[in-house]
Amino acid sequence: MNGKSYWRLGALAILAAAVAMPSVASAGGKLSGKVTFEGTPPKRKKIRMDADPVCAASHDQAVLGEEVVVSEAGGLQNVFVFVKDITGDFPAPSDSVVIDQKGCHYEPHVVGVQVGQPLQILNSDKTLHNVHGMPKTNAGFNFAMPKFVKKKDHQFDSVETMVAVKCDVHPWMNSYIGVLPHPFFAVTGPDGTFEIDGLPAGDYTVEAWQEKLGTQEAKINVAADGTTTVDFTFKES
Repeated sequence: MNGKSYWRLGALAILAAAVAMPSVASAGGKLSGKVTFEGTPPKRKKIRMDADPVCAASHDQAVLGEEVVVSEAGGLQNVFVFVKDITGDFPAPSDSVVIDQKGCHYEPHVVGVQVGQPLQILNSDKTLHNVHGMPKTNAGFNFAMPKFVKKKDHQFDSVETMVAVKCDVHPWMNSYIGVLPHPFFAVTGPDGTFEIDGLPAGDYTVEAWQEKLGTQEAKINVAADGTTTVDFTFKES
């Protein structure tokens, strides 16, 4: 076999490999959208932290409640958006989802995690916290985190949306965790927008959950290499 034949065989092998390997774009579609609040948003309550001097000293200005957080343009923050009816095997990531107790409130306020994925709870404050998870499907958890305990690990074994978490020492502290069998979820940012990448092509139901305003659903069709847009609008009943 001459050199030209070897070259042709090599080129054919490279071409076959390129055809066999899917591109990033064809690996899944993108779901994006915005969640807005209709009408005049409720006034956010001022949180009083005087009961714990460490908490009070952590802030130079007033701390406001996070039940309903709306931007000037109407974007609704902290909405958990997720795909409900997807099937398949989606192994849990090995990297931890982190919730921090900082300034005597939870950061972030709403978060998502996969079943079996590590959840790491931090204490960045120089005071005692008591983390009290109140799931209905998963096993409950309730443990103290004195100022010298800076990290605790947890893991969920079952799907559950949503798991409420509170601090038994500081009653104003609360957060919510969505536990799903797949990675196709997001939490809206300060402007109310969200993105979910890598979603396999198909027809799905998408749910948007807000701690005070309830839930909404939408039917969508996702193309393998395109972007699907879905928006939600909440208002007080």
